[in-house]
Amino acid sequence: MTASRVPAGREVTVEVPATTANLGPGFDTLGLALSVYDVLTVATTEQPGAHVEVQGVGAGEVPTDGTNLVVRAIHRVFDEVGETAPGLRLTARNTIPHGRGLGSSGAAVVSGIMAAAGLLRGVVDLDGDRLLGIATAMEGHPDNVAPALFGGLTIAWTGPEGPQHKRLLPHRSISPLLLVPEHTMSTALARSLQPDNVPHADAIFNVSRSALLIAALIQSPELLLTATEDRLHQSYRASAMPETDRMITLLRAEGHAAVVSGAGPSILVLSSDPSRRLAARDLVISRAEQRWDALLPAVDIRGATLRNQQTPAVRAPS
Repeated sequence: MTASRVPAGREVTVEVPATTANLGPGFDTLGLALSVYDVLTVATTEQPGAHVEVQGVGAGEVPTDGTNLVVRAIHRVFDEVGETAPGLRLTARNTIPHGRGLGSSGAAVVSGIMAAAGLLRGVVDLDGDRLLGIATAMEGHPDNVAPALFGGLTIAWTGPEGPQHKRLLPHRSISPLLLVPEHTMSTALARSLQPDNVPHADAIFNVSRSALLIAALIQSPELLLTATEDRLHQSYRASAMPETDRMITLLRAEGHAAVVSGAGPSILVLSSDPSRRLAARDLVISRAEQRWDALLPAVDIRGATLRNQQTPAVRAPS
């Protein structure tokens, strides 16, 4: 086997935000980065293979060898650029809940890809489009990996050149609320509940709401309740997460722009007034039949950031 051109002893640290996808009508297209982070430190070693230490969320549950998703993402980048991967020692300090619709798998993929880009700096340089393409190929769709890489509000699509994105900055008054239940939800199960075809009227409805949602998020937050209406995916998945559906119905009846976060079962509430965000939290706590953890993050506008021994923090290239 050819020796790696990345020397032993090189170390990088990556911080990647949680993400919430769809935002109601923007199915597989819209995503938002949030200030809840996983932090990964990767050091190259003379000994081949990979050893992973997981702290926080996922400790004792996720693999700690070469089958770990972060390790697979690192190796994927090295394979894509035709380089031999070195031995690796990883420490993952995780706070993003797993299986809750907050982009934990996308964050793991982006962590590995950004770490690989940092380790390869000076050997092979990778731009943002290349990183997004690799991340999307691993994750299957770009709506979580795009905001994890670039931060802010992202519109993601696939064109002749592969996955593309446009990054936007939400209105400064946007105040997200995350309501996270104890139980998990399989993304594969959630997707299996959707029909292959939807009524023409529903497709038109979601096109109008998706366009309106961009305006609401960057210019006119007073439109958030109407702009977050959806007919493409949430109603089809409701039977698999009845308490999520019940809480969203309750919140929306009280004027809160509540939607399923990603594949669920977490709930995202988008407010333009901090007091309304707290009112939404208190409403769920007082009416829920199960425990919900309330998180009050900001919108992350940096995306994945990389530190290594030679340079200060840098954003993912865009």
